[in-house]
Amino acid sequence: MITLDTLRYHSLTIDTLSIPQGITTVIGPNGSGKTTLLRMCAGITIPASGKILIDGISPRETDVGWVNEFPDKNILFSRASDEIASVLRFRHTPCRDTDDAVQRVASSVGIGHLLSRQIREISGGEKMLVSLAAALVHHPKVLVLDEYDSHLDAASSDHIEKVIQKSGTSYVLRCTQHMETAASSDYLIFLERGIVKFAGTPATVFSSLSGTPFYPLSWRCAV
Repeated sequence: MITLDTLRYHSLTIDTLSIPQGITTVIGPNGSGKTTLLRMCAGITIPASGKILIDGISPRETDVGWVNEFPDKNILFSRASDEIASVLRFRHTPCRDTDDAVQRVASSVGIGHLLSRQIREISGGEKMLVSLAAALVHHPKVLVLDEYDSHLDAASSDHIEKVIQKSGTSYVLRCTQHMETAASSDYLIFLERGIVKFAGTPATVFSSLSGTPFYPLSWRCAV
């Protein structure tokens, strides 16, 4: 369980929130605090007050994989294979183990053919897949995805969704503007003006958002 207690950071205020294992999606208007919440859960941003614990441990003591909206901001190396291997190399993982892990994760993400390519030669969608592979290569307990699908076409988004579903990661925390993607989650958090207005299963949260832009189109059509 991820627990947030008396959390304060700028306009974000969370008195108490528990996030279960599985895929959790954070939705809400622009400026509502979605990225701030994800950054704190990833250990990138430290709250002004309060605490976050992931199975009783702080985010900075937990294995976390992070992917943000703009893949070029994630990427440090010029070749795809080096980027994916970077986390393991920074940890001084033996070369053979690193190479095997890179091959495995590239295969699972479906980008084995990109390993020898230069980052500058591949598309934006392919860069996002490389970033996702780099975030997954060390089998993180938490995978955090900030607006990862905002610049992807439908086919790329569907592919990444399948990769996430199959990753076996204990906690996937993400935010998206696509309510159909949000509807496939195990748990939803709706933020508005820096507070958690609704939290629960998609059925529970979306029932409170009927008639708003945050209600999935497919659910409207099913009524």
